[in-house]
Amino acid sequence: MGALDFQLPLSQPSISDRIAVQLDQGASNVLWVTMARQVDEGCQNFSLPLLHGLRDLLHTIKDNAGSWFCESQMVPVHYTVLRSGHPDYFGLGGDLKHFHSCIERKDKGALYRYSRLCLDLMYEWATSLNHRATTIALVQGRALGGGFEAALGADYLIAEEHSEFGFPEILFGLFPCTGGMSLLARRVGVYEAERMMIDGRIYTAAELKERGIVDAICPKGEGTLAVEEFIVNHDKHRNARLMLQRGRHRLAPLDYREMLTVVEEWVDAAMGLAEADLKVMDMLVRLQRNVGPLASR
Repeated sequence: MGALDFQLPLSQPSISDRIAVQLDQGASNVLWVTMARQVDEGCQNFSLPLLHGLRDLLHTIKDNAGSWFCESQMVPVHYTVLRSGHPDYFGLGGDLKHFHSCIERKDKGALYRYSRLCLDLMYEWATSLNHRATTIALVQGRALGGGFEAALGADYLIAEEHSEFGFPEILFGLFPCTGGMSLLARRVGVYEAERMMIDGRIYTAAELKERGIVDAICPKGEGTLAVEEFIVNHDKHRNARLMLQRGRHRLAPLDYREMLTVVEEWVDAAMGLAEADLKVMDMLVRLQRNVGPLASR
């Protein structure tokens, strides 16, 4: 299976036109979830249609007790892999155009509903699957803002060597609102997580591997193979590793109430942004809609 294989099993209806889902049925039962390249929207960010598709996918897995319908039967999912269909971008974060529009219209309710949807989706991704399955984020390009948060929400983060990560929100007076602090703090501690959010830097995969944030690095174009090799090794002692995984989540649980407080504070901060901050956001909106290959940047 290639890195951008969008073929769906004939027996499994598509959850959304924004994502492609394929189950590799066998000893490991790997569910590959590919966020389709959003050509019509001009950028690879978390638009509302993509968020709704991911939400429906997670609800389907949860409602089926961790299984996926394939070839006329329910198959237990042992691994779920999240990746992007864009060759250079895993995810560029939230929909900045939508943020800007909500702030200009002074529509606090719409901004809160979007942020709350992101939070609920992130919480489900980071907590609801880990009792039965192992989640993996495969990053093959840039993962910024909410894209970085989505990658951090997985049990394991595997990145191609050219990938880059960061939280640029501080550039326009904001901060990660969908669990970034909580997710990053579980890997590097609270103070280091705060420093990484304040500096606004773009980090390489190698830098984050050294800090223990990225679990494995592979050459460009070999991400799918690296995930498959990781799963082969992991699956040799899957039950034991699953028990350790559950223990890790019990010892470092995500606090939904705290994360919801962050969302509420983020919305208040966003509605109070100065004109200079909105101009920076507007510039980033234009950049989001004109993304090009990483090699040209």
